[in-house]
Amino acid sequence: MIVQGTTMLIEFNVTNFRSFLGRQSLALTANASKELRENNCFSAHMSSLPHLLRSCVVYGPNAAGKSNLIRAAAFMKEFVLSSAKDSQEGEKIDVAPFLFNRKSRRSASEFEIIFIQQAVRYQYGFAVTDERVIAEWLIAYPEGRAQKWFERDLDPATQKEIWYFGPRFTGRRKVWQEATRSNALFLSTAIQLNNEQLKPIFNWFRHHLHIITQAATVSPLFSMAECEKVVKKEKILEFMNAADLSITDIQLKKKSFSAADLPDDMPENLKNEISKDLDGKQLTRIFFMHPSSDTNEDVPLELSEESAGTQKLFALAGPWLDILENGYVLLVDEMDTSLHPIMVRFLLDLIHHSETNRKNAQLVFTTHDTTVLDKNIMRRDQVWFVEKNMENATRLYPLSDYKPRKGEALQRGYLLGRYGALPFPGELRF
Repeated sequence: MIVQGTTMLIEFNVTNFRSFLGRQSLALTANASKELRENNCFSAHMSSLPHLLRSCVVYGPNAAGKSNLIRAAAFMKEFVLSSAKDSQEGEKIDVAPFLFNRKSRRSASEFEIIFIQQAVRYQYGFAVTDERVIAEWLIAYPEGRAQKWFERDLDPATQKEIWYFGPRFTGRRKVWQEATRSNALFLSTAIQLNNEQLKPIFNWFRHHLHIITQAATVSPLFSMAECEKVVKKEKILEFMNAADLSITDIQLKKKSFSAADLPDDMPENLKNEISKDLDGKQLTRIFFMHPSSDTNEDVPLELSEESAGTQKLFALAGPWLDILENGYVLLVDEMDTSLHPIMVRFLLDLIHHSETNRKNAQLVFTTHDTTVLDKNIMRRDQVWFVEKNMENATRLYPLSDYKPRKGEALQRGYLLGRYGALPFPGELRF
């Protein structure tokens, strides 16, 4: 059964950012193949769009640009959310262009995303240097027809901005335009000044796009907070046990902070600083209850005593269930860190299965775990690669460029170098 979602990612494009030089595109549109179609794909309910993918995976050697793809999306989201409120006129924009080319160092970095929010497709993008916004545009497709709502460009000759507002974009356009600083986005500024028409776009970035730039550092705090609610705790417990962990209960114990709890060998100035921040506050400790082999009493283990894999899985449990419950879009870098391949498969199964992912949440993740390259897990159009070219720039390309046969052993083909994107370690001589 296909249930229409409220938010969907269609495509992300990036140019001249970190290791990306030329325009690179990641698309979550499905091809006509029927493989794993029922669970790994879903309908966008728009005649102009093909089915969309519930996930895609990106492979490549270290330092080839996998993390930079996630960082590019993270930069775009952060700039949309904060450019109008967290900086002043003249402040630098913390953008990182491609450095190994003189022209690119002086050129703008460009970001564009195509998504669906509340049954309307949007195409939004901007180009920025460290000094200012060079361009910004928004195209909406209500009822499938393109409407350019606004466009902003910098005239290189006069260094003056040229603005265009479409007839379907209404409201105090002149006020919002004049309030937009050169180092801020019009979208962000208009939202700060109570624009209603742009709220769906802004809220997609704020509420529906979730990004974990380093999966190894996911905090367990969200999952711990979810465990404060009985229903949520039961779901997280079910999640952990579905991953084949023998946990009978999750218990939270609160304790008032005491400086005596800090390690004896901690530097005194650090102890004083922490004590000042936590004085009078309640700290929460979480315990997993495990069955005893020779008694009827469960044995408690504090989270810090559990394996790295269990800690990582618990940290992901709350966010993962939240993503599924609300149909969000999640981008994760190095999802396999500290997780056994079986656990990665478990997480993917939740995303791919139409019964556990009723609202069509989507996942984009990078990994080195080649066991995911399995015809029973991923469609061929869900697999992407990155590698460096002769200019030391990242090339992002889909597996479909190599036209793999149906049923082809993808893991073996990748490890044999058939699709590129493999490291080539040199021989070390002593």
